[in-house]
Amino acid sequence: MADSVLIVDDDQAVLSMLYKVIQGNGLLADTASTGEECLKMVGEKNYDLLLLDINLAGLDGFQVVQQLRNRGFKIPIILVSGRKEDYDTLYGLDIGADDYITKPFNPVTLAAKAKALIRRSRGNLPGADNLLCAGPFQYNTSTLRFYKNGQEIPLSSKENAIVKLFMDNVNHIFSKDMIYDLVWGSSIIDENAIMVYINRIRAKIEDDPSHPVYIQTVRGLGYRFVIP
Repeated sequence: MADSVLIVDDDQAVLSMLYKVIQGNGLLADTASTGEECLKMVGEKNYDLLLLDINLAGLDGFQVVQQLRNRGFKIPIILVSGRKEDYDTLYGLDIGADDYITKPFNPVTLAAKAKALIRRSRGNLPGADNLLCAGPFQYNTSTLRFYKNGQEIPLSSKENAIVKLFMDNVNHIFSKDMIYDLVWGSSIIDENAIMVYINRIRAKIEDDPSHPVYIQTVRGLGYRFVIP
C-alpha cells in the first residue's frame, strides 16, 4: 500500500496544488485546512508524513508541531511556509519538525524531500523495507551500500547521497540548484562541483562513462537517472 500524507493549508489553491504533487508522485493524500482539524485527523489515522503550513488561522503550524510532539506523536513533519527568515527555520526544527521548505518551491524538490523523510523515518523499524531497486542497481538504506549486478560499488559520502536521491526518484530531472539543496543543504559550493561528482559516479556505474546511459544530462535543465 502506498504511503499516506496529510497536507494542511488554509489556502485552497495551495492545498489543491500540494495534493496534486503528492498524489502525482505515488503517495496517498488527505487534506485539512486548520490546525485543529489536523490534530484530530492525526489522532484517528496513522499517516507516514505531515506536510504542514505555518500560517494557519487558529492554531498555527508551530503550535501544531508542539502539541503533536507533546502528545508523543512521532510522525515526520515538513513545514511549508512563505517565510524565509532563518529564525523561523531554526525554531521549527528546534520544536520538533523534521524539515522545512519555503514557497515558492519546486514540486520535484518537495516530492523528493517527502519520500526521503518517509524512508528515513522507517530506517530503524523492524521489518522496514530497506532495499531500493532500479534496473541492475540496489541501494541498501540501512547500510548505505550501493550495488550493481550484485557487486558493491564504493561511494564517498556525497556520491552516496546523490545516488540515494537518484534511486529514490528514477526518471525525475534534478537541476544543479535542487541537488545543492537536497544534498549539501545550506552549504555553498562551486558550481562545477556537481558536475565533478556526477562524472565520478558515472565512472563507477556506467559501462562507457563517455556515453552515459543511466545518468543523463538534460540540456539546460540538469540530470536525470533512468533505467533503459
